[in-house]
Amino acid sequence: MPELNPRQFSQLPPLAAIRVFEAVARHLSFTKAAKELGMTQAAASYQIKLLEERVGAPLFLRRPKQIVLTEAGQRMAPAVSEAFALLSGAYSAARTGADGVLCVSTLLTFASNWLAQHLGSFQVAHPSLAVRVDTSNRVVDFAREDMDIAIRSGGGNWPGVETHMLFRADFTPVLSPRLAASIGGVNEPADLLKLPILDPCDIWWKEWFALAGVPAEELASRPGTSMGAQAYEANAAIAGHGVAILTRALFKAELADGRLIQPFDLVGDDGHAYWLVYPTARRNVPKIRAFRDWILAEIACQ
Repeated sequence: MPELNPRQFSQLPPLAAIRVFEAVARHLSFTKAAKELGMTQAAASYQIKLLEERVGAPLFLRRPKQIVLTEAGQRMAPAVSEAFALLSGAYSAARTGADGVLCVSTLLTFASNWLAQHLGSFQVAHPSLAVRVDTSNRVVDFAREDMDIAIRSGGGNWPGVETHMLFRADFTPVLSPRLAASIGGVNEPADLLKLPILDPCDIWWKEWFALAGVPAEELASRPGTSMGAQAYEANAAIAGHGVAILTRALFKAELADGRLIQPFDLVGDDGHAYWLVYPTARRNVPKIRAFRDWILAEIACQ
């Protein structure tokens, strides 16, 4: 560990002021930052004033109904956020080491259709590490929430986190054999429009039919229910209630045993994928490293 000069600490501004600055810079709002920190807006403004006096320059520009970071504020904000992330990572590593509880935030369909089917091998390899899975569509805030790792779907460009692509979030129509047989088989993409479409307003349908060269404007006027997760839509499709548009990698078993069929090889890809993500500052925490190495090896074997 490098030796630190005590004078360096005496030059630091009060930690409370730095904490308020980090929250205001993240929210770009004194009101939201104050609410998060459990203080009044006036108290938050006072801490920023103290910090600006120590820095010798304004950190925010106050404009009607909004604030923005000044050049000095823009220089400080990333370093301050990283410092708090490092502190959080060091505390967590000291508290739990390679044991304890690993908290994983993930999408419902990934949890039910992939993680639940593979997690047993991780538990066998790491019996002293319990895993708690939280299913949600929201993007977890590692700095504010007690989560170690997340599985996200998107483009992979999230600040402050390490990302590892697991597989592409491609999409293609699937349905039950019984529903396909009800119209004498699905022989061309346009045949799908003869059947009930699950979640017809899903943008994937528009993109897939465009790839297939089939006009599908009438989908927008169809009544439909958005179920909020591919797992639910797959269950509805298996029951014969309609055609679903799904990511194949999450439904290998259903396709393999014939509960669902993929009538066409045509697959859409909007550039999104499923990613393993965790805070950059915590990349060497033993439990995070263990889960990362396991899931990447497990994906590679498929």
